[in-house]
Amino acid sequence: MSLPVADAKTVRRHVRGLVRSHTGPLTRTVLWFVLATVCGLVVPALLGRLVGQVEKGITTDQVDITVLTIAGLLLLQGVFTRTARLQGARLGELVLADIREGFVRRVLTLPLHTVEKAGAGDLLTRSTRDVEALSNAVRMGAPSILVASLSVVLTLVALVVTSPIMVLPCLVAVPLIVWSTRWYLARAREAYLAEAATYSDLSQGLTETVTGARSVESLQRSASRIRRTDEDVERANGAERRTLFLRSVWFPLMDFGYVLPVAATLLFGGLFYIEGWVSLGEVTAAALYTRAVIDPLDELLGWLEELQVGDASLARLIGIDAEAEAGPASGSGRRAEGDRLAAEGIAYAYRAGHDVIEDVSLSVGSGERIAIVGPSGAGKSTLGRILAGIHEPRTGSVTLGGVPVHELPLEELRRHVALVTQEHHVFLGTVRENVALAAPDATDEQVTAALAAVAAEDWVQALPDGLDTELGTDENPVSPGQAQQLALARLVLADPHTLVLDEATSLLDPRAARDLERSLAGVLRGRTVIAIAHRLHTAHDADRVVVMEAGRITEQGAHDELVSAGGAYAGLWESWHGRGPSASAKSLVSSPSSDQPEH
Repeated sequence: MSLPVADAKTVRRHVRGLVRSHTGPLTRTVLWFVLATVCGLVVPALLGRLVGQVEKGITTDQVDITVLTIAGLLLLQGVFTRTARLQGARLGELVLADIREGFVRRVLTLPLHTVEKAGAGDLLTRSTRDVEALSNAVRMGAPSILVASLSVVLTLVALVVTSPIMVLPCLVAVPLIVWSTRWYLARAREAYLAEAATYSDLSQGLTETVTGARSVESLQRSASRIRRTDEDVERANGAERRTLFLRSVWFPLMDFGYVLPVAATLLFGGLFYIEGWVSLGEVTAAALYTRAVIDPLDELLGWLEELQVGDASLARLIGIDAEAEAGPASGSGRRAEGDRLAAEGIAYAYRAGHDVIEDVSLSVGSGERIAIVGPSGAGKSTLGRILAGIHEPRTGSVTLGGVPVHELPLEELRRHVALVTQEHHVFLGTVRENVALAAPDATDEQVTAALAAVAAEDWVQALPDGLDTELGTDENPVSPGQAQQLALARLVLADPHTLVLDEATSLLDPRAARDLERSLAGVLRGRTVIAIAHRLHTAHDADRVVVMEAGRITEQGAHDELVSAGGAYAGLWESWHGRGPSASAKSLVSSPSSDQPEH
């Protein structure tokens, strides 16, 4: 699954919105460019008049005055152009900042399951290559296109004012330029979007190979991963060749179209002069104007190629709006009317026709502590994500306080239910900033109390600057266990009523994990806790143990009840204490990192 791409109409609407939000800077930029262009356009008129005066007779003083005027105009044009480009660069940075900030906001509102299905490669390509491509178009392309457009329009106006009849030779190249440009534009957007999509596939494949390098090596899948990469590279190469073909057709036609107007102006200008329809000064000015319009026209049309890249990048950046709007934040605005979490007859599949959860029903009472155990691939993590509102079940329903969780706004859902997994991230910033992500207004006392609750206070106080110590740097690296403690401290500050802990202490050694769980016991008292566990002391302490096998709940009850029943859980408990594992017990044993969401 790839994230969606905005259509051309949506892109145009977004661009119009950006223009409206920056009307002031845009107006000032246009004004300076107009002044610079007008100064430049007066020069050919003065040269044409000078030629006409020379033909009739002119003094050296008049020549000196004309030359000095031209020099002054060129100097003034340089000043105006510098000011205009500076204003244009500032405008480009403002627009680019809006686009980047909007992209970050949209990404942060994406449902987690959408990001997981799309894969890291697509999102990574959009946030790096597409932003960079758009940055080039906005910073340099927009000002250049503005200058070129004004220059072309004003130069043609000056040509009409100088001699309307001399406009006719310029029209010779219009059919060729218009036809070739329309041909190019009709094919370019689709081609550049396809090219960007191949980059996403290539990034996704490389990311999967690098992050799963150990699995690739242990399962001897190196050859297939290399083959996958070669195929991705070949598709990307083919997409690049397609865009190169479009440019190789369009650019030569445009170059030929530039030569025609100048040649036609000189040829027909000579004939018109012989017939007495125009003066020699008018022919000179027209030739200069025709030559002058070529450079900005070439720059304008040349930037169209860059704009196609920018258009495709912008379409991909704002295309995630559709997915963001489909997330929990777009729910009905309902509020949960209690804390009871219940799943009824749910099924879920990562791939159509391959259910990893089948007909599961589970009701969790307010303040109840539940442990979910089972073999790798049994569906434990998937069930936890469904209960936390990350995934929406294919069939059945999950309700919180009687309200379907997918109808709750994201803020409302997370106020009640939070998911903590064994995958944690330490952000570049201070300890305080990392912990206070869950509650930006938290005081130092609250942050310290949260760290103490997860047994992290001692090592944080030992850091060079305590809470102000910058993490994520070479000087202050954080171990996986410490990162896990920071994540749990965020959870303490978030203060949800229901916690879904998916192997949340797996990166700690057994003794440290046990100490941490004891520290958390006071914090978790009175809260609903659903713990997906591989260490059975967690199950022993739970109010209820739920055993999952092959996507179904096969046993549930209190620890003592299940041990007395002599089923799969009892065998696992015997195995845990080294009293001879049974076959059923062996099937339940899972490693701390093996029970990930089943894809």
